[in-house]
Amino acid sequence: MDGRMLLSHNFDLSTEAIPPLGREDFAAIFQQGLASHSPQIRCRLIQHPHWVVEIRFPTPVYSPAQVGTYCAEALAQHRRAQALAPDLTPDLNLDLLVLGGLKSTPPTSADPEALQPGEWGIDVVETPSAEAFLTAIAWESTLKQKPDAEVFKVECLAVLGRH
Repeated sequence: MDGRMLLSHNFDLSTEAIPPLGREDFAAIFQQGLASHSPQIRCRLIQHPHWVVEIRFPTPVYSPAQVGTYCAEALAQHRRAQALAPDLTPDLNLDLLVLGGLKSTPPTSADPEALQPGEWGIDVVETPSAEAFLTAIAWESTLKQKPDAEVFKVECLAVLGRH
């Protein structure tokens, strides 16, 4: 059986520090990065106002948190490679978060690209401070409202620059 997760992108950074990603570039990062882990994990760009990427993966083989970890690694690797460009701010600590939640409420749209019950909504966050971001969205309150099996967080620090 396949699991389905939809990724959105939350770019919480100054554009002077690092360039934002367009939808196509954002999707390409995961298509390439996850393909290196397994051909069983499939990604595609979707046309939805909130969600950008659909990922399908075999649930007997991969947990949603594992796929989330692969997503964080792919984005971190992309941003580190970008940091070698001469016009990027030389030193930047970039916190990457992959915040996942299992949808348990009825769909809010009839759109086939929308998140459906039993699927994972994933917020991929780029921020200078994971702690400040998580506090601002009341992450701890979210955790208390859901069973452990219905939520996950992957945190990754990407130190950018030419150290």
